[in-house]
Amino acid sequence: MKVDFYNQLSRRGLLKGAAGAAAMAAVGTPALTLNSKTASAADDLRAAILQIPGVGKGSPTDADWQKVGEMCLGATKASVKEGEFKGVELSFMGLNNQNVHNVLFRGLSKAWADYTGATINWIDLAQADYNARLQQAIATGTVDFDVIEMGAPFEGDVCGKGLASVMPDWVKTQIDIDDYVNYLKPPVGTWDGKQYRVSIDGDCHNFNYRSDVFGDKGLADEWSKAGGAGAWGEPKTWQQVNAATKFLKGKKLDGQDLYGYLDPCKGWGGFGFYFLESRATAYAKHPDDKAWLFDPETMKPRVNNPAFVRAIQDVLDCLPSEPADQLNADPGTTGFQQFLAGTGTMLSWWGDIGSNVNTNDSSVIQGKTAFDILPGSDDVYNAKTGAWDKLPSGPNYSPNLAYLGWGIYVMARVDADAAKQKAAWSLAAHLGGKDIALWMAAYPSGCQCYRNSQHNIDEWVGAGYDKAFITNYLDSQFNSYNHPNAAIEPRIPGIFQYYSEAEDILSNIYAGKMTAQAGADAIAAAWEKRTDQLGRDTQIKLYKASLGM
Repeated sequence: MKVDFYNQLSRRGLLKGAAGAAAMAAVGTPALTLNSKTASAADDLRAAILQIPGVGKGSPTDADWQKVGEMCLGATKASVKEGEFKGVELSFMGLNNQNVHNVLFRGLSKAWADYTGATINWIDLAQADYNARLQQAIATGTVDFDVIEMGAPFEGDVCGKGLASVMPDWVKTQIDIDDYVNYLKPPVGTWDGKQYRVSIDGDCHNFNYRSDVFGDKGLADEWSKAGGAGAWGEPKTWQQVNAATKFLKGKKLDGQDLYGYLDPCKGWGGFGFYFLESRATAYAKHPDDKAWLFDPETMKPRVNNPAFVRAIQDVLDCLPSEPADQLNADPGTTGFQQFLAGTGTMLSWWGDIGSNVNTNDSSVIQGKTAFDILPGSDDVYNAKTGAWDKLPSGPNYSPNLAYLGWGIYVMARVDADAAKQKAAWSLAAHLGGKDIALWMAAYPSGCQCYRNSQHNIDEWVGAGYDKAFITNYLDSQFNSYNHPNAAIEPRIPGIFQYYSEAEDILSNIYAGKMTAQAGADAIAAAWEKRTDQLGRDTQIKLYKASLGM
């Protein structure tokens, strides 16, 4: 989930300096020296690619991406003959945000294209343009791409309409699909029991916060003198997040102005709605209720119930304590131009922030950052009774499993050409390989952990990550994935039409043109019309299925 922050970074054409030379020497000639058929060789390969370029040695370059792609080509060579796809052309549609996603995929797939003989034509889209471009292709039935980087929320639109190719069994074996974390296993990635998706990313919003700010004794003393509730430290609930945000207004640390929580208020092609969700799930997702966004029996929106209205009001109440131009900050701004650059103390975002803290050339918060699951709430709204409940177990937590990660999908239009179909699936399997997945999670890529094998702390430490840091970071991811009260993304047709409509109205609310309740009611009314347009009975059926009901 990105914007064009990486355009600021200088590109190194080659690995530079002694560190780069050492990394290249350490990996040797992978095709000759590494045999991925043995467990020890596989471990050696994973250790070797994690040294490219090595944590603390700058952001990876195109040369790094190409080298990693070349080293991870073993599975392709086992199933594809050299030059087998000569003359085959594939169109690949995906993101170009921050010069990763498609830009990164170019480098990772160069050795694949050189070996197989296939040609890849790239269709690059900014985050804000992605939804509209894909929806146009779906609505008109004019799919002009063979492979797409896409999120699970679109599966109802794409797979449900027969636009995607069914995954061959050999691909499942090559990518080791059983290694996926449980929440990304079927029904995610499937439709009507058929597998369509090669996962390349696992998505959830986690909580990022400045450990130096919340560990500062001077601020702790000021907090106590100001009558702050409890000890100064990491906020565990949204109530505490809001109080800390208001307290930090006007404070400084090491001469720098402090701000608390960073709310993105500018639209982002529908993706900005996830950030309101992350404020709302602890209020709205009751442990006794699988649903939280719509009523599962009627599809009546819950976006205007007291839980969501409280979350919207929280934003309105905190904005005066946030940076002056926060109304013009989209999620990419909050994550990459503010938080990594030292502005702001708390942020909900996808897991990219954690990997960028130590591997992004523009990060200034190394050694000053910690992570957790999203904050909870002292009480949770019970949509069945209309009351706020205080749980005997304490605060209610509900991590937002926002977007269910990016995947690679092959389009059905390749199925009429056996060579093109195999080439498309081979490319998808290469980019979704188990070893490439580890490297992409460790370095800036736009993707985060989605495999159980990525929770091996020793591998990350071997790459140069501090053990305490990476343990804290990975726990925030996997504890979100495995949380018993996680808020599950509904994979229903039109979901991004709902989100885009909400995002447009939220912009007006944040600008003071509507109250929280009036704006939430407007969103609910728009959603009701959308559901009727798409077919209420069908939406109810699919929504229940997405929740496992």
